[in-house]
Amino acid sequence: MKKILYIEDEPYLARIVKDTLELRGYEVLHKKDGNKIMEQVSAFAPDICLLDVMLPNVDGFTLATHIRNLNPQLPIIFLTSKTQPNDIVKGFSSGGTDYLKKPFSMEELIVRTENQLKIMSRDTSPLQSLPEEVVLKNCRFYPGRFELHTGKGIIKLSNRESQILAHLCTHTNSAIDRRELLQLVWGDDSFFNSRNLDVYIRKLRGYLEGADGIEIVTLKGKGYHFVVS
Repeated sequence: MKKILYIEDEPYLARIVKDTLELRGYEVLHKKDGNKIMEQVSAFAPDICLLDVMLPNVDGFTLATHIRNLNPQLPIIFLTSKTQPNDIVKGFSSGGTDYLKKPFSMEELIVRTENQLKIMSRDTSPLQSLPEEVVLKNCRFYPGRFELHTGKGIIKLSNRESQILAHLCTHTNSAIDRRELLQLVWGDDSFFNSRNLDVYIRKLRGYLEGADGIEIVTLKGKGYHFVVS
């Protein structure tokens, strides 16, 4: 039975979502605010998190950042009415893997939840295809540990960041098609996931900034060229 950590402060909505997910066979732990959630992540060991953004005490974006630091692989779906472009970018930057606008249908929530769990189930293969240590000039990428070692220190990567970097590493000094990358990491090339990819590429560039001879070059209308010279 898959386990869901669900954080929502609106009682009526929370009851509907919890009851529906449990009827579908999920074990759901519901909390109404962000207090002491990290203890729940460790003790409950969820397979996925559903987070409201506007929460008492600790907002969903901050909470997602803490969860991501503890568990880089855990899928996080934001359930929120905050859908301005900067909110979506902030959500992905904080570690979210999907974003669902309120009000939403339960069927869409279930489909998105199942999709995230399916992605997780296949996410290990590209990382496992790489050696334990990938040398990138003066940087070191450890796929199995979700770590990038640079002159700035040790950077803990999220699962998506590790997936994307792993695909770039398998195409070093050659072009990788943007749609192909979206299909490999997310399973589809929708506009929503395309925006998500933009966020992760920007974050990876930030991590690699200052590393001599390493660059993620955008090929307009095509994809990316991962240069290691």
